[in-house]
Amino acid sequence: MSRPAALSLPPWLTHALRTQRGPVPWSALTRGALAAGPLLLAGMLAGRTPLGVLAAIAAMLAGINDRPGSRRASVKRLGVPALAGTLGLLVGTYAGQQLSAVPLTLLLTVLGLAAGGISAVGPVASAAGTQLLVTAAVGAGTPAAGNGWQQGLAFLAGAGWLLLLRLALPTPGSLAGDFRFDGERTAVADVYDAIAALLDATGSGSATARRAALTAALDHAQDALAGPRLRRRASSAAERRLHAQFTAALPLAEAATALAWAGEPVSARAAEGPRRLAAAVRGNTGTGPLPAPSRSAAALRALDDALLRAAEAFDRAGDAEHRPPARRRGVRDAVRAALGTGGREYGLRVAVCFGASAAVAQALHDARWYGQHQHWYWLPATTVFLVKPDLGPLASRVLGRAAGTVLGALVFAGFAAVLPRPEGLVVLVTVCGALVPLSTRNFAALTAVITPLVLALVMIGGEPQASLSRIGETLLACAIVLIVGHLPMPGERGGGVRARLDTAGSAAHAYLVHVLSESGDRAERWALRREAYRTLAEARTAIAVSAAELPALARHTEGTDNVAVVLERLVDTTTACAVHLDETGGLTPRHTGLLRDLLDELERREAWAAPPAAA
Repeated sequence: MSRPAALSLPPWLTHALRTQRGPVPWSALTRGALAAGPLLLAGMLAGRTPLGVLAAIAAMLAGINDRPGSRRASVKRLGVPALAGTLGLLVGTYAGQQLSAVPLTLLLTVLGLAAGGISAVGPVASAAGTQLLVTAAVGAGTPAAGNGWQQGLAFLAGAGWLLLLRLALPTPGSLAGDFRFDGERTAVADVYDAIAALLDATGSGSATARRAALTAALDHAQDALAGPRLRRRASSAAERRLHAQFTAALPLAEAATALAWAGEPVSARAAEGPRRLAAAVRGNTGTGPLPAPSRSAAALRALDDALLRAAEAFDRAGDAEHRPPARRRGVRDAVRAALGTGGREYGLRVAVCFGASAAVAQALHDARWYGQHQHWYWLPATTVFLVKPDLGPLASRVLGRAAGTVLGALVFAGFAAVLPRPEGLVVLVTVCGALVPLSTRNFAALTAVITPLVLALVMIGGEPQASLSRIGETLLACAIVLIVGHLPMPGERGGGVRARLDTAGSAAHAYLVHVLSESGDRAERWALRREAYRTLAEARTAIAVSAAELPALARHTEGTDNVAVVLERLVDTTTACAVHLDETGGLTPRHTGLLRDLLDELERREAWAAPPAAA
C-alpha cells in the first residue's frame, strides 16, 4: 500500500510561516522595555505628550533595527536610519502644512522613487529608506503637534536614546572580558567555530551548507569590526589582538574551503585546532596545545601552516596593527547600485505604491471615511513595509501584514476596553516595545506587536480607538501593493536580482584574475575573496526570495539560481587554486581544466538566463 504524498506548501506560504531561530535576545528586550514606554511617560510628565509619542515611535523604529552584533556596528545600523527618519519627518511635516493634496502626492511619489533607489544599496540603506518614507507619511498625515524642528528633535532624541542604551548597557558575557568588545569577540569566535564545522563536514553532503555558514560568519565578523571608531587605527592592545585574531582566521577559512572543494574527508582532529582557537577568543585566553599536524595534501599543509600562524598571532597580537580587510565598496559603487537596474526597478515600484496610497488616503480623509480621526498616515506607512523585497516574497509580506494587523488590532481593542487610561496604555507600550526585537524573526509577529503599540500611542495622543479602521486601511494597502507589484513596468523585471548577480560575477572574476596572476599580496587576495563570497551570498538571498514569489513574478528570474551555482563553484575552485599555488607553485591540469569548464558553463548559463525584452 503506497503512502500518501506529503503536503507541499507553496514557497510564498512557507516563507510567511518561517521564523528565524536563535537564543532570546534578553539585552535587546531590556533595551526595548527602557525605550518607548519611558520616553512616552517622560513626554507626558513634561506636558509634551505629542512629542513624547514621536520619541516613542522613533524608539520603536530603532528597535526594529536593533539586531545582534557589535556596539560599533550598531552606530551605523541604528544611527543612519534615525537620521533618515528625522529628515523624512521634517520634509513630511512642512510639506503637509504648505502643500495641497496634488502637489503633496507628487512630492511623496518623488521621495518614494529616491528612497526606493537608495534601498538597493544595502541593508542599512534599505532601513534608512524605509524610515525616510514612514516618517514622511507620519509628518504629512498628522496634524502638527508643534514646530517641525521640535518634532524632528523629538524623533532624533527617541532613536538616540535607544542607541545610547545599546552603547552603555552590558550584554550577557561581556563582563567576563573587555566590555567594549562583546559583539566583536563573539563574532570572531563564531568564525573559528564555522571553520571547524566545515572541516567536520568535508566529504559529506552538508559541506556546501557549512561553507555558506562560514561565509555568513565571516561577513558578520567583518561588519562587527569595521564600524566607526574615533581613531583611524586600533587604540588598544585588546582591539589590535581582536583584529589579529580575525585576520588569522582568513587563511584557515581558505584552507578549509579548499579541503571541502577536494571532497575528501579529513581526520576529526583537523577541526580541533579551530575549536580551541574559538574558545581562546571567547575567553580572551591563550590557545593552549594544538593538535598534531597532518600534511598529506596541499590543502592540509596549508591548514596546518595557517593554524600555526594563528597561534603565533594570538600570542603576539597586541604588538602590531592588523587591519581586517574592508569591503571593496565606495560612494561610486553605492551610486551605481542606486541608479542601476535594481535601484530603478525598486524605486519605480516604491514610488507608484507610495504615491498611490498617499493619494487614496487623502481622498478617504477628505471624504470623512476616517470619521473622527484627523490623520491619514497609516495607509502609506503600511505600504512602505509591504513593498520592501528584503522582507520576503510579495505574497508572504501581504499575508503576514494582514494577519498580524488583524491579530494586533483585535488584541488592542480588548486591552483598550479594560485598561485604565493613560497608565494602562503606557504599560502596553512598554511591553510591546520590549517584544519588538524578538518579534523581528517573523514579519507577521512583528506586525502583531507593532500594531497595538502604535494604536496605543495614537490613543494617548488624543485620538479615539481605531482598531477597525486600521484593519480596513491595512487590507487596502495590501490590495494596492499586490496590484502594483504585478503590473508591467518599464525596463527589466527582476533587475534587482540580476544586478546583484552581476556584482557577484564581477567580484568572482576579479578574485580569479588576482589568483592566476600569482601575486604575493595575500591581504589583497583575502579582501577579494571576501568580496566574492559576500556578494555571492547576497545574490543567492535575492534569488531565493524571488523564486518564492508567485509564478507571475518568479518567472522573471528563472535560471539565475543556476548561474549562482556555477559562480559558487568558480569561487570555490579559485580558492583551491590559490591554496595549491601557495603550496606547490603551480596548478595541476585538473585545476586549469575545471576553471576553463566553469568559465564556459558560466557563459552559457548567463546567456540562457538573460532577461526577455523589456516590458
